[in-house]
Amino acid sequence: MGQSLTIGYLARAANVNIETVRYYQRIGLIMEPVKPSSGYRIYPPETVARIKFVKSAQALGFSLQEIAELLDLGSGHCHDVRLRAEQKRTHIDQQIKDLTSLRSTLDNLIQSCQVDADKIHCPIIETLAGQQ
Repeated sequence: MGQSLTIGYLARAANVNIETVRYYQRIGLIMEPVKPSSGYRIYPPETVARIKFVKSAQALGFSLQEIAELLDLGSGHCHDVRLRAEQKRTHIDQQIKDLTSLRSTLDNLIQSCQVDADKIHCPIIETLAGQQ
């Protein structure tokens, strides 16, 4: 990889598509280089690392807004970044509890459907329709 990248090479190097690069530019996650009067915009090599950071943070459940805030904080604010990571973990823990509850409700509905194999009434449909 050379010292400068066109959008296509940047996208390939960061393992995203060109539209992702353009979107990240629009929302301010990466800078859009000035377009020369003739030729293509040239991105600095560190833009690849920034895009990979964004994708890694997304994989951990951070929203693009939260990622922008992390990028603004930078590595010199480890305490603040850790607090945000702890908040994200707490949010994920709540989501897990909520999903576990949903799964239990679905398990109960499935079980009632298996026990009450009535061809006319479906306990799942009746429950979802508010009839039970």
